[in-house]
Amino acid sequence: MSPPIYTTALDAEAAFYKALTHGDLDALMSVWSEDEEVVCVHPTGLRIVGLAAVRETWRQIFSGGIALEIDIGQAVVSASAAMAVHSVIERIGIAGESGHIAPVAATNVYVRGAHGWRMVLHHASLLPEPGDFGELSPRVVH
Repeated sequence: MSPPIYTTALDAEAAFYKALTHGDLDALMSVWSEDEEVVCVHPTGLRIVGLAAVRETWRQIFSGGIALEIDIGQAVVSASAAMAVHSVIERIGIAGESGHIAPVAATNVYVRGAHGWRMVLHHASLLPEPGDFGELSPRVVH
């Protein structure tokens, strides 16, 4: 079976988060570029480089069998004909439980190639709760 072709970076991102909430490793990895230079940084985790290593970290995450609920908001998108950078706030929770684990700032970078748009970077960092640090993403340019 050939991998899906994502015609836009937004399509690739939607597929990424859908696979993440369903714990579907194959669907999630179909979003990633097959280049060895892919990079993934999980919240509080190390920098993972290379497709096999990235796949293994997601396999470990999914092996816990926990179903996630993820709300994505506050998207800031910068795009060109061949690359798109999406900065979002993820609110991650456990399916069936109230509340969320913690807000996460994520940067997703996609490149367009012969097989459509693919992810080359996912970098996620925990954010303080709004009460601890004011607004989650004030619009300050420095």
